[in-house]
Amino acid sequence: MKVFLTGGSGYIGRATIAELVRQGHAVEALARSDRAEAAVVAAGATAVRVGLTDLDVLNHAAARAQAVIHLAQATSGDEDLAAATALQDGVGGGTYVHTGGSWVYGDTDGVQDETAPWNPPAVVAWRKAVEDAVLARAENGGRPVVVQPGLLYGGENRLIDAFFVQPGKESGAIPYFGDGGNHWALIHVDDLARLYAAALTAPAGSVYLGVGGVDPTAKEVAEACARAAGLKTVSITLDEARERMGPIADAFALDQRLTSGKAQRELGWTPRHLDPLGVLGS
Repeated sequence: MKVFLTGGSGYIGRATIAELVRQGHAVEALARSDRAEAAVVAAGATAVRVGLTDLDVLNHAAARAQAVIHLAQATSGDEDLAAATALQDGVGGGTYVHTGGSWVYGDTDGVQDETAPWNPPAVVAWRKAVEDAVLARAENGGRPVVVQPGLLYGGENRLIDAFFVQPGKESGAIPYFGDGGNHWALIHVDDLARLYAAALTAPAGSVYLGVGGVDPTAKEVAEACARAAGLKTVSITLDEARERMGPIADAFALDQRLTSGKAQRELGWTPRHLDPLGVLGS
């Protein structure tokens, strides 16, 4: 299958390109700079030099493909929806896989799945309108699918590294909030890449949580990262976290336990990485 992918030079994108190529797909990937082009080519894709706001070029690239995976991070809901619309118009009846996120469910009060009510923190509240519009295309012959990743680990660790490990190296201690008892729904980047590949055959209108099913507490994650970095941990208040991190602190403060049972049943996908604390602590 020929697949066009946005966000290919990013953390998730490089892993997803590699998985798609491993499965025999031909991949074209958006590249907004020389550095991005080098990254997607190294991962195994053909680069398409275009920005996320170049809607005509996005549309034409999607039209050349049999499926699209939209991973690129937009700066706003309006930008994300405009890109999604151009991509869906281009791919037509081909599968369009859109990236959401697990934070939209807020605190879960136990283990929940995709039927849980939305209660997003402000930082991701804009996703509702975008995902509704994306999924509505199923009523008119489109094949939209939404993947909602949990908090990523493995490789660069992305948000965990940016907001906890690197600041911890500067201050001497990796933080957690309060007693650190809130759970994080984690997924290894390689497992998520396999889920995106599996989603290419999903029924139109499907939504899948991308989580590994192991939901350690924020304190346990901080302790694992501290072991790996040779640091200590420290408890800070949510107000202190907001001052340091901005509005994303409210997302990290969520208590989430989520299941990917739907993706496992419908797509035959199973998470392989079941020891996030071991990976983060090594």
